[in-house]
Amino acid sequence: MPGENLTRDEARERAALLSVDGYDIALDLRSAIGGSETGTRTFRSVTTVRFRCAEPGAASFADLIAPSVTAVTLNGVDLDPAEVFDGSRIRLDGLRAENELVVDAQCAYSRTGEGMHRFVDPEDGEVYLYTQYEPADARRVFTNFEQPDLKAPYRMEVTAPEGWTAWSNGVGELADGVWKFAETKPISTYITAFAAGPYHYVTDSYEREFEDGTRLTIPLGAMCRKGLAPYFDADDVFLVTKQGLDFFHDHFDYPYPFGKYDQAFVPEYNLGAMENPGLVTFREEFIFRGKVTQASYERRANVILHEMAHMWFGDLVTMQWWDDLWLKESFADFMGSFSMVGATRFSNGWITFANNRKSWAYRADQLPSTHPITADIRDLEDAKLNFDGITYAKGASVLKQLVAYVGQDAFLDGARRYFKRHAYGNTELRDLLAALEETSGRDLGEWARAWLQTAGVNSLTPQATYDAEGRITELAVVQEAAASHPELRPHRVAVGLYRRDADGELVRYARAETDVDGPRTVVTELAGAERPELILVNDDDLTYCKIRFDEGSLDTLRDHLGSLTDPLARALCWSALWNLTRDALMPARDFVGLVLRFAGRETDIGVLQMLHAWARSALTHYAAPAWREEGGRLLAEGALRELRIAEPGSQHQLTWARFFAAVAAGEADLQLLQGLLDGTAKIDGLDVDQELRWTFLGPLAEYGRADEVVLGAELARDDTASGKRHQVRCLASRPSAAVKAQAWAQLVESDALSNALVEATIAGFARPSQVELVAPYAPRYFEVIERVWRERSIQIGMHVVRGLFPSLLDSPETLASTDAWLDAHASAAPALRRLVLEARDDLARSLRGQAVDAAAGA
Repeated sequence: MPGENLTRDEARERAALLSVDGYDIALDLRSAIGGSETGTRTFRSVTTVRFRCAEPGAASFADLIAPSVTAVTLNGVDLDPAEVFDGSRIRLDGLRAENELVVDAQCAYSRTGEGMHRFVDPEDGEVYLYTQYEPADARRVFTNFEQPDLKAPYRMEVTAPEGWTAWSNGVGELADGVWKFAETKPISTYITAFAAGPYHYVTDSYEREFEDGTRLTIPLGAMCRKGLAPYFDADDVFLVTKQGLDFFHDHFDYPYPFGKYDQAFVPEYNLGAMENPGLVTFREEFIFRGKVTQASYERRANVILHEMAHMWFGDLVTMQWWDDLWLKESFADFMGSFSMVGATRFSNGWITFANNRKSWAYRADQLPSTHPITADIRDLEDAKLNFDGITYAKGASVLKQLVAYVGQDAFLDGARRYFKRHAYGNTELRDLLAALEETSGRDLGEWARAWLQTAGVNSLTPQATYDAEGRITELAVVQEAAASHPELRPHRVAVGLYRRDADGELVRYARAETDVDGPRTVVTELAGAERPELILVNDDDLTYCKIRFDEGSLDTLRDHLGSLTDPLARALCWSALWNLTRDALMPARDFVGLVLRFAGRETDIGVLQMLHAWARSALTHYAAPAWREEGGRLLAEGALRELRIAEPGSQHQLTWARFFAAVAAGEADLQLLQGLLDGTAKIDGLDVDQELRWTFLGPLAEYGRADEVVLGAELARDDTASGKRHQVRCLASRPSAAVKAQAWAQLVESDALSNALVEATIAGFARPSQVELVAPYAPRYFEVIERVWRERSIQIGMHVVRGLFPSLLDSPETLASTDAWLDAHASAAPALRRLVLEARDDLARSLRGQAVDAAAGA
């Protein structure tokens, strides 16, 4: 549709012209059940919008993506839908000072996770509905003005099948067969929400008395599919929810403003979660069907708190346009860890942040598509791709630096002023900076320019000189930047000095905080200190940078990384070593060797899981091809060794079991996995539950040991939505040309698969052991991606373009093919070109790493 991709200029023009007073939305969802599963299934959506126009007589448009429109009435005049509706926009001519628009439409249920998603549970045939709109899919469910700065209150009602319950942002009541919901506060279209179906629903409540004597009661609810009810630990969800509400009330001094607080764990979700006020939605994988590690519970707590922070950063105060997406996502990402450490049992959350979240940011910030935290978002396609490591994790890292820069009290006081000043409104960067400058007394203009309005990551390297007695005569921090993004930034950092004690443990004995500014900064406070074995720049992880080491420190880590006692310092060193590997400054085989030598001593389970992921990536992408077979054998041997010596029943044992399955390839390894599945082999304490069974079946399918019959039998054992996703992934991973052809056709030539099954099929299609099988699809990829992008929804397009890029064919020829496509398609959709450019950059980085690794092997 020519008007589907709303531009920033169009949004600004419409916001200057229109003000929205309110919406009445009536949905009839009885069509969700019964009937055929073929063809487009629709529901009735009737919307009444009341709005004002600053220039009577002017023209504008409303947004709606729907198969058909039955009637359009503007200010009492019936308009011909065939003339005013083009499939994505409704033309509005001759507007008055005050207007009323009524649209009666047939909207389509979704199978892509966008708009009103409809899911049929294979376990019991029950149907579940929920909505997902960000950034602009509310228009798939009701007529609206789809941009964040045209806020309005909403009155909503739903007619649902008999026996169902319906939920929305406000409290709902069933009257005469219709669910009617309390009017919302003024909010943006993208955070309105619905859910309906036979959900399993648990309730609780939150009570709070404030210092002025006022009391706040928030009804709490949590829901999931009936099939997941036996696994649903709602008590822990409510515990974290209440801890978070306490924390944010203490620190924000602004009571939760949206009434109730429901949390829905829904199937086939595209995101981790979404901050719809009063009805937060999460992917149902946060309900754990089998044994998981503490890292999984920590991740869920972080996401619950991230979404809760949005109630203030994003829902109460919202960005004007998607350029300032960071005004909600960076803050929520930071606040998720900040509140988790401050209010829950997950007191080591900053370790996960340093090791996991920032790794995402470092990668994104070195892609050709990197952008300032405050981005240039021209249209909705740009916006969709900007939910990335820059907006989330780099932004959160920079906020952590800002807290160190202005002080925590000034930062939180500034946030409190920001909420009260802009409640239910829309803001830009300058609005936040004004509040923070008032509370901190600092001029943040230069800080914001350097950190928020430029792209790229700096590297910080220590330089030390010593006297004859081995004491430091000068310690300096050298700051560097990539030639493509040469900005040097002000960094508030801690520099730590470490050496081994009498027990051989590597401990910190000196620390200094300093402001690094410019290419070289001397840390005067550490002059005279005894010679360290390790100098750790950015100790305590105060700033956002790539940590580098001097040669002495690097030698120490090669020999004694496992002796580093502080878990945050250890996580920072692991992250720095991984960055060295990705930057082709450390051979991949050296990184794999460090993992084999020291990962077994890692106490933090989240860090251990990250090390496993990095080791696999090092082997698949950065190791010389000639060494990969040996490297894979070494990883499998190391994983099995650690699995056998891990404490029986421990989370470390479970983590090593999963890693062993991920790297298993040899005959003996596959036989052991088969034995663990059929009970002929046993490892004390290892409970092979249903989720672990699918984990073990993955490599067996990949290497031809589990065929369609075996996988079908496993699905019969686990005939659930989760089981179906696992089976589809395993089926696509079998080593057969016919299997690959079928998977390709399902992904590229058909839109029959739901979003979740698209993801599962892509995950199975290209396996590292099957390069020859997928090689024929490399040229076909470049032939079809522009058509796929044009014909499929943006979410599915992103899955296909990213997931099917021939990254396993890591050769100069693939790089040349990618360049040829980019040269020949200069006018392709910018968002599509961005995805291909990112994949091209990853491929070029892989080739550089492989060259370094090959040289090390030689």
